[in-house]
Amino acid sequence: QVQLAESGGGSVQAGGSLRLSCAASGRLPNIMGWFRQAAGAEREFVAAITRIGGATTIADSVKDRFAISKENAKNTVYLQMNSLKPEDTAVYYCAARWSILSRSGNEYNYWGQGTQVTVSS
Repeated sequence: QVQLAESGGGSVQAGGSLRLSCAASGRLPNIMGWFRQAAGAEREFVAAITRIGGATTIADSVKDRFAISKENAKNTVYLQMNSLKPEDTAVYYCAARWSILSRSGNEYNYWGQGTQVTVSS
């Protein structure tokens, strides 16, 4: 079984930064990703990374401001979010899957509980 635990969310003013962490335990899948869901909106892909090799894919809407990275020794994946905007306000979820990188949430098997990010103008 895989357990994912997000941390690092909070409230920040527009233009600020946050770094989210996702600590994984159990039998670790090779793909780790971040998704977000704003109130009343569909879940949205943000970024994903391979645990081996570190290949990444990032949504066009955030690629100039967000970065995903990993620290295998700690079984942790990070989402560095810079130049935050009010439209980045959402619950951010960590997810994991086997096989290849994917931007589809339906292809992820494991999910964390989510961490709230609120950006005020």
